[in-house]
Amino acid sequence: MAQPETERRPHLTAGCRWVPANGPERMLLFPEGAIRLQGTGREILERCDGQRTVDQIVADLQQLYCAGDATRIRQEVDQFLGQLQQKRILDF
Repeated sequence: MAQPETERRPHLTAGCRWVPANGPERMLLFPEGAIRLQGTGREILERCDGQRTVDQIVADLQQLYCAGDATRIRQEVDQFLGQLQQKRILDF
């Protein structure tokens, strides 16, 4: 049985990991390559620890970006997580 949307807990898939890059930067290594995330993308992915639900991640970002529209933040988080899941970087 699939989990309800509110209970999904995104996490990195096996073989994906953060590694140091230049200075305080980090890169995400995954079996097909590597990506360097900055800004909101990095804020989202760093919260995908398997403990937080998608709703908790959205709430964190709403606090971080006080002026942000809650509906838009939710849509962008869902879209971003969906893209990472398609690339097999994230699972729920």
